[in-house]
Amino acid sequence: MAALQVSLSRGVMKTFSRMLATCVAAAALAPFHAAVAQSQAPATNPGSTITIETVTPKIRKVIFSNPPANLIVPETVAGLREVVIALSADPDVQVVIFTSSTPRFFYNHFDLRQAAKFPSVPGDPSSPAWVDLVIRLSKAPFVSIALVRGRTRGGGNELALAMDLRYASKEQAFFSQPEVGTGILPGGGGSERLPRLIGRDRALEAILSSQDYDAESARQLGWVTRAVPDAQLDHLVDTMAARLASFDKAALMMAKEQVNRASLPPDADLRAAYGEYTRSLGWAGYRERVPRLGKFVADKGLDVELQLGEYLGKVGP
Repeated sequence: MAALQVSLSRGVMKTFSRMLATCVAAAALAPFHAAVAQSQAPATNPGSTITIETVTPKIRKVIFSNPPANLIVPETVAGLREVVIALSADPDVQVVIFTSSTPRFFYNHFDLRQAAKFPSVPGDPSSPAWVDLVIRLSKAPFVSIALVRGRTRGGGNELALAMDLRYASKEQAFFSQPEVGTGILPGGGGSERLPRLIGRDRALEAILSSQDYDAESARQLGWVTRAVPDAQLDHLVDTMAARLASFDKAALMMAKEQVNRASLPPDADLRAAYGEYTRSLGWAGYRERVPRLGKFVADKGLDVELQLGEYLGKVGP
């Protein structure tokens, strides 16, 4: 398979209100950020990477890596947006598989140490690149498949929710929206997409509790398309991708548009939620709770990321 390393670019312009909220939060959370950096960053970290593999002329695989915990950083957002735009412009592409090469993690939550640096759409500083990314992904002229083997929380879960199909490893996949447990709001689409998939009450339970859900529980709720034994996951995804690639692209895309009309949240709601998330980074509750979580990070290191739902239940007053 041919592999292409994508060069990532960074958006630098932000609106004043978003910068103010995130900079205030960052100053208050310096001890926590230092603990996270020490526990998560190896001595030499080349940064996040996104690799595109050509599986067949009609199938691509997008592989994400930002070890040790696959946090979503500004470069990830800008790079993924560029990838989706490029693949959408390729008339041959019918199926795109998104996966990770980092053990125990799919796409993980936002790296809040860098919240103020998350990019805007080039030329439009009022439009967050993340919102543009997930809207483009849901409406892309290809079928997107999340191959989930590992933790996927917060922004990573919201990215998976923006995809068309989600297949998860029973042994290794976990899902959550942990924002409320840290004192902030979801902002990447979780509060808009989850209720449409699993119902209002179950979405409230997941978002308000900030608990981790294993793959089988997520399947039963309708959070993921299927959960299968890990040894079967790659075969399942490869078989489905090959089947979809064998169909007529026009029929696939028109059918996707029909389902989108009945199921996607309004674009305006996604934009509103992202603004609410950025403002919540300045809330007092966030500044109080996250340093307590930082103490666990300093003591337990990467285990906090592996068992985040459990630790969030211990950071109260």
